[in-house]
Amino acid sequence: MSRRKGEKPEASSYHVLYKLPPGDSPYVRAKHVQLVEKDPDAAIAWFWKAINAGDRVDSALKDMAVVMKQQDRANEAIEAINSFRHLCSKQAQESLDNVLIDLYKKCGRVEEQIELLKQKLRMIYEGEVFNGKTTKTARSHGKKFQVTIKQETSRILGNLGWAYMQQGNYMAAEVVYQKAQTIDPDANKACNLCMCLIKQQRYAEAESILEEVLQGKLLGSDDPKSKNRCEELVREIKQCQSPVLSSNSLGLKIEDAFLEGLDKLMNQWTPFRSRRLPIFEEISPFRDQLAC
Repeated sequence: MSRRKGEKPEASSYHVLYKLPPGDSPYVRAKHVQLVEKDPDAAIAWFWKAINAGDRVDSALKDMAVVMKQQDRANEAIEAINSFRHLCSKQAQESLDNVLIDLYKKCGRVEEQIELLKQKLRMIYEGEVFNGKTTKTARSHGKKFQVTIKQETSRILGNLGWAYMQQGNYMAAEVVYQKAQTIDPDANKACNLCMCLIKQQRYAEAESILEEVLQGKLLGSDDPKSKNRCEELVREIKQCQSPVLSSNSLGLKIEDAFLEGLDKLMNQWTPFRSRRLPIFEEISPFRDQLAC
């Protein structure tokens, strides 16, 4: 039988309707204020109460940081995570790291973002993520899906490449994007790789990659944003090309020296890796660039 107008829903259906946890604890109140009353400042206050009361601290700290980011309080969120993450379980640390990476990016704290991304890559290399498995269940916009260790590695490499680009270090960004594309290629990372090549005046290589996107050979090639960006990059190449002032050979020499240095470092770094995952056999030539 349907409820009459003005009649309150039962507690169980109410929580299901708004995707709220059961009960009336500080964390439940925080989620109610966040999702139902839509009062972010009040929600943050209740999340603090939940953390201090030891009520679902893993979720309370992460959710509070996300709300703070939405309120342009990203630096405050960073301090909160760094100060209270020791209260959270080991299983929650990976999620907190992901939130921190987004916060560092929003604040323009690129150095800290790079260090954390390298730390996550080291953890993958050591087999310390996914509880030793090759896949994990992730959630986005309320939907669950499976993520493979290859996809996670490529995602982190893509974020690292973007961070290097913000520093203007296009050579390091290129190396990282190249390996990300080897593992799990897509149109977005291809466009970023092309930007790195354009900045090094290696237009022919960039054009070759853009052609793959335009021909729909990469995942996400049919996305309107990817197509538009690809077309913009093609126009940029045409504007920048100059046969007289081309310096491709110089760029390649720098690249060769850079990669040779990485190979030397790799040969010096040979500790035993008892829990090494197969994915890192594919990116081992670049591991010192990622882990140093």
